[in-house]
Amino acid sequence: MSRLLWRGAWPLLLGSSCAILACGFALGRPTSFFNLSYAWLVLWVWLLERYLPYRLEWRENDGQLGPDLSHTLLNKGLVQLAVVSVAGHAPSATQDTFLGSAPLVVEVGCGLVATEFGLYWAHRLKHEWSPLWRFHAVHHSVERLWFVNTGRFHCVDSLLAVGASLPFLLLTGLSTDAIIWISAITAYIGILTHCNVAMRCSGLNLIFNTPDLHRWHHAVDGVIGNHNYGENLVLWDRLFGTYWNPPRGEVGVIGIREHMPRRFLAQLAVPFVWRRYQAARPARA
Repeated sequence: MSRLLWRGAWPLLLGSSCAILACGFALGRPTSFFNLSYAWLVLWVWLLERYLPYRLEWRENDGQLGPDLSHTLLNKGLVQLAVVSVAGHAPSATQDTFLGSAPLVVEVGCGLVATEFGLYWAHRLKHEWSPLWRFHAVHHSVERLWFVNTGRFHCVDSLLAVGASLPFLLLTGLSTDAIIWISAITAYIGILTHCNVAMRCSGLNLIFNTPDLHRWHHAVDGVIGNHNYGENLVLWDRLFGTYWNPPRGEVGVIGIREHMPRRFLAQLAVPFVWRRYQAARPARA
């Protein structure tokens, strides 16, 4: 049973969440069923983290539950929910574009590829340009991965991601339904990439951003961590040479080399006083 979960957890969790959302579309209630599907996914990931953890030590309390939840609810979560809710309540209209009249699965696939281009470069720039890294470091400062810190993003970081992806999303001329699907899939995959669940994604690693790949991205060693920038897909990582998936080995220590305050409000403020804050503290090994 454990071996079946090890290999099938990722597609089963993603597929079942998508199935719930599809029922919502069939019943004309996509926003309500998106919330239901998200709760379904959170419940199962919580159970699997308890009984099939990737790392036992990642189940230990790191004192960051409050900040993790605060960032998720007040920053990342509100942005994600607003996109889905606005799209879900927008009036239906016939799309005059090629993609707007294409089959929904084609719309969603093309939309994911297009938005990923903006997300990829925004994410890569956050790692390679220090003024943006200060905000993104709030997310990377965690020393364990579990579903609760999926949404641990500084509000400026979240807005940058939306700003980078939205133009590409709008240029595709997608239907409202496709936008909801893309937003929902992004939310589902976000939880799965950060979960502390022992799962093997194998061939899925060639297409999707999975826990196998994203754990490497959180490595404290920047040579390793500055890879796998994709949000949902790894297409652009593979094309631009930032894909990292060694056949053997396991990510070691995760986190950042800089210092990060422990409290939520201080984490919101620290990017604006980054140099002064770091200079006042000893360098970390």
